[in-house]
Amino acid sequence: MSEPVYAISVKQPWATLLACGVKTVEVRTWSTRRQGRVFIHAGKVPDPRPDGWAWLTTPRLRAMAERVGGIVGVGELTGCVRYDTPERFAADRGRHLNPPDWFREAGLCGLAFRHLEAVDFWPCPGNLYFFPVEGYPP
Repeated sequence: MSEPVYAISVKQPWATLLACGVKTVEVRTWSTRRQGRVFIHAGKVPDPRPDGWAWLTTPRLRAMAERVGGIVGVGELTGCVRYDTPERFAADRGRHLNPPDWFREAGLCGLAFRHLEAVDFWPCPGNLYFFPVEGYPP
């Protein structure tokens, strides 16, 4: 029996930016020990804040960010970075793309990815945290 494949749901446009490697760290309020191959799922509800949308600098990225409610990419989750100070969070902006005012005093965690690539859109329901994905085309 093969290992289950997992996905993480991310709001657009952040899902596209992650899938295309424009950003390589997804910021969360929780940490994880999970590592390995993870699908990037574009949630059904996009992020209304302008911060991420400004990073869509090509027609391809803008078109990809219109896709919601399905798998848009895959990458290797390599670990979790702890942002426990505003300075550390701001210093890593080139990887997570979030403005410094996103920092929270309780701290944040950055899910670090590499080998990111966009994939053909595949509709599927999302979930909180990591969730198993079944039936994704190989």
